[in-house]
Amino acid sequence: MFTIDLTLKNTPFPLSVQRKSEDEAQQLYNRVLDAMRSGSSQILELTCDKQPEKKIAVLSTEITAVQISQKSGAAAAGRPPGFFAMSEG
Repeated sequence: MFTIDLTLKNTPFPLSVQRKSEDEAQQLYNRVLDAMRSGSSQILELTCDKQPEKKIAVLSTEITAVQISQKSGAAAAGRPPGFFAMSEG
């Protein structure tokens, strides 16, 4: 399972949707990137393969970052995917 996380302006938590295949995840990632690069304000409607009833609509000009990651056994151990992780201690 692949997770696509969207970070929005002034929002501390990312919005996430999942795709079953790497190709589908990469297509969605590229779609979001294209919307961000366009500079025009458009609504992106996203659905989730893991939870089909989950739907998200977001304004492309509010997206500040997009990330794609693969859920693996190590990532399932309670650490969310991300660019870095802070360790305590």
